[in-house]
Amino acid sequence: MTENTSPSLRSPEFLTDAPLAGTLVGTDFEGWTDELRAEFDAHAHDGHVGSRLLSENKRVRVWEIRLAPGDRFHAHRHVLDYFWTAVVAGTSRQHTADGTTRDVSYSAGETRHFDFAEGEFLLHDIENVGDTELVFTTVEHLDSANAPLDL
Repeated sequence: MTENTSPSLRSPEFLTDAPLAGTLVGTDFEGWTDELRAEFDAHAHDGHVGSRLLSENKRVRVWEIRLAPGDRFHAHRHVLDYFWTAVVAGTSRQHTADGTTRDVSYSAGETRHFDFAEGEFLLHDIENVGDTELVFTTVEHLDSANAPLDL
């Protein structure tokens, strides 16, 4: 299943309205620690959207994220059009810079696409709250409306 969305912190309703966006479990930074808020500030322009850069050429960056149960990948900023595919089924919790927290379930092979207009971005983290490893492949399109962030 594939869904195209246009995320922006100026209009974060895409997260609520998009199919497969997960279950809203918190708003207004409810449950966020001071450390988590500080991390979002520190990583507000972090373009490392995966834990390992697998490949890059003039058109795309291909990333991998592997999270054991209980592991978390720090806050990071998406500015480029991209898609990810869940390699295995699992469950995550994601905090987003608009102060929301969501629980998201994934099926193996599930893919979601995101498109960003100029100036739009998505700043979030991801934590494995399930009991199996989470593995994602993310592909960023370097010819997007926004310039790539430095790595």
